[in-house]
Amino acid sequence: MQEKFLFEYAVIRVMPRVEREEFMNVGIILFCARQKFLKSIFALDEIRMLAFSPKIDLDELKANLCAFERISIAAKGSGPIGQYDQASRFRWLTATRSTVVQCSKVHPGLCTDAEETLLRLHQELVL
Repeated sequence: MQEKFLFEYAVIRVMPRVEREEFMNVGIILFCARQKFLKSIFALDEIRMLAFSPKIDLDELKANLCAFERISIAAKGSGPIGQYDQASRFRWLTATRSTVVQCSKVHPGLCTDAEETLLRLHQELVL
């Protein structure tokens, strides 16, 4: 039997008008300490997003989502937050905030392969 590892994930959401609390799921962030894994992925359906929020700046939104991805993997140019350890980056990225790009509450689970689990959750909750 394969060993199972605790992981935590959140759904990345776009909430164009924070005061209305309406959102669209666009990505997943997943952290698994034992597998030393932290990654986020997103898929932005621009036509659907513009139907949802005609005035949203798609270029700015894409830049924010790309920054989210860069910080999660500590990519070069991800700023001071990108230099934190994985657990701290995950906590910072999933912290409650009143911005256009937000995360759901964090949910736990068990997995054998964090990357595979990330892709499965993305398929189930975003696409």
